[in-house]
Amino acid sequence: MNPTKKVAFYTLGCKLNFSETSTIARSFKDEGFNRVDFKEKADIYVINTCSVTENADKRFKTIVKQAQKINPEAFVAAIGCYAQLKPEELADVEGVDLVLGATEKFKITDYLNDLTKNDFGEVHSCEIEDADFYVGSYSIGDRTRAFLKVQDGCDYKCTYCTIPLARGISRSDTMENVLKNAKEISEQGIREIVLTGVNIGDYGKGEFGNKKHEHTFLDLVTELDKVEGIERLRISSIEPNLLKNETIDLVSKSRAFVPHFHVPLQSGSNAILKKMKRRYMKELYVDRVLKIKEVMPHACIGVDVIVGFPGETDEHFLETYNFLNELNISYLHVFTYSERDNTEAVEMRGVVPKNVRAKRSKMLRGLSAKKRRAFYEAQLGTERTVLFESENKEGYIHGFTENYVKVKTPWNPELVNTLHQVDLTQIDEDGLVRFNFVKAPILD
Repeated sequence: MNPTKKVAFYTLGCKLNFSETSTIARSFKDEGFNRVDFKEKADIYVINTCSVTENADKRFKTIVKQAQKINPEAFVAAIGCYAQLKPEELADVEGVDLVLGATEKFKITDYLNDLTKNDFGEVHSCEIEDADFYVGSYSIGDRTRAFLKVQDGCDYKCTYCTIPLARGISRSDTMENVLKNAKEISEQGIREIVLTGVNIGDYGKGEFGNKKHEHTFLDLVTELDKVEGIERLRISSIEPNLLKNETIDLVSKSRAFVPHFHVPLQSGSNAILKKMKRRYMKELYVDRVLKIKEVMPHACIGVDVIVGFPGETDEHFLETYNFLNELNISYLHVFTYSERDNTEAVEMRGVVPKNVRAKRSKMLRGLSAKKRRAFYEAQLGTERTVLFESENKEGYIHGFTENYVKVKTPWNPELVNTLHQVDLTQIDEDGLVRFNFVKAPILD
């Protein structure tokens, strides 16, 4: 391949996608490509797609148009979940030259011997049953934190979800490889590692190509906590039924794991949880929150919730709203239900009108803002450690405390990717927290 060729990447969706994009980008570098920003002229544009929401599907066409506008002759490749679920649909989008499914995306450079634009998108897509092997990934060089993939796929059968169809069965990286990757990341000077996967609490299943659990998620976090050089470890998202007391206790006493949990709920109504085929009832969720707050009163707890699921009446929604309002959580990620092909939910009765879904979403977003504000207010007057980000946003540098309070201070490039002890002092008009350094920062 021509070593002067340029490649650009655009990632839609979750932290897992970001970790995989970064790994795929390194494979391009190994082949002599020069990575550039997506807004720059490139010879090939790679779009890592998502299918969790309808909007992610729609955005794909817009992103292809952006690439074509920058360089009409550029080769455009689509990879990721949407590419696995609906390859022909993506191939039909004007300007798309190559579509790769779940197993093929990690071998993308093998398909690029000729970067001449195609009249029609070429598809290489596997049957999802063939996606039964594991490819380790982590992001590096993109942010002040790294996303470390430890698990892929899911064996759950939630009635609204296409991820098992897009990513296959639950399978895990080996403990040895996770620890090796974590060490490699820390040696790059990255201060924080976020563990990611589709269902990371199921870690250990399929570790050596079988369905057994060779290790557990508790085993994983125990060993990662011993790795020298890692200053912060964060658990991205974990199912409430897989978040065990022992894991919560370990985080509370940990050297590196931070007091921040993101625990999907999806509904505060047991009737809706049953229709969703979730593996818990709301009483278990309350128990998990109480346990976290018992051992880490300052912990941040984020919640995923879906509004407008088929059959969700006004009563069901108010049950969810009141449940969350009374729960000691810190913020919400609100998802408006959207119909996905080949799921059980798409056939269910009781479709909620789109305008009602939008209204419910707005109400929960308002509740989230209230919850975040209350959590931030509870942190004022406390001493925390902040990791500063790398971006200059309108003259300010931002950062996050270990318990995920977002702070701001006037831009200072020397603070980028550094950790500092601060006193949290006040909440600004934009909802972010101001602080004082506990002592003058000593910068490398």
